[in-house]
Amino acid sequence: MGIKTYNPYTPSRRNMTGSDFSEITKSTPEKSLVYSLKKNAGRNNQGKITVRHHGGGSRRKYRLIDFKRTIDDIPATVVAIEYDPNRSANIALITYANGKKAYILAPEGLQVGMKVMNGENAEARIGNCMPLVNIPIGTMVHNVELYPGRGAQLVRSAGVGAQLMAKEGKYATLRLPSGEMRMVPIICRATIGVVGNGDHALINVGKAGRKRHMGIRPTVRGSVMNPNDHPHGGGEGKTSIGRPGPCTPWGKPALGLKTRNKKKKSNKLIVRRRDGKAIN
Repeated sequence: MGIKTYNPYTPSRRNMTGSDFSEITKSTPEKSLVYSLKKNAGRNNQGKITVRHHGGGSRRKYRLIDFKRTIDDIPATVVAIEYDPNRSANIALITYANGKKAYILAPEGLQVGMKVMNGENAEARIGNCMPLVNIPIGTMVHNVELYPGRGAQLVRSAGVGAQLMAKEGKYATLRLPSGEMRMVPIICRATIGVVGNGDHALINVGKAGRKRHMGIRPTVRGSVMNPNDHPHGGGEGKTSIGRPGPCTPWGKPALGLKTRNKKKKSNKLIVRRRDGKAIN
């Protein structure tokens, strides 16, 4: 999918870019596979903000994506490629031979009319989903499960892919988009190919209003707040933060603090961190 520019009839429009939606073949979603999203503006059941900078935005309907791909050995035909406002990747509407319909993430190269299949008997072809044990070493995959049967949790954003590096015993080793090397149970499922819409990262939003349409509210610097709102706040005029290092609004170190639990069980499955260091 390409990137389009706009005529600069305002200053913000000058550098703004957007997707040309050249891959999209259907503009309205499948009614049986959508439901309305309730907005909560980052607030919990007490009405307190637990996630900052959320709120407003255009109304969306959530597309039910099949992350499990458990309908095995039944071929499905790609009916349409659609835009999904809830994610950076495009989605594909597929219809199985038994009449069932589903949405999947659209990998790069998947086109209307192509066939996809799930299960151990599927070929190692773009869009097919199968256990890692059946995928050849060196293959690029996406939509990867962390736990068998739970559904895909890894490698789901536009333009990303993980490479299957090795298979040994009960585990397969993957190189994730971040550079992290991680072992995943070999019976977990993954989909062949790289997620499509790779140009998404090149889009320049261009103006604040467009961010508000996405449901993202302004981010305010701590140094311009009052002392009761942020540790960096207060002082006469423009002052330093008055601390050895920057802090979060709750007084925790903001840069370089490792927050991962050293006793986490999955630490043993990380062969190499994304910074190149091994987990101790």
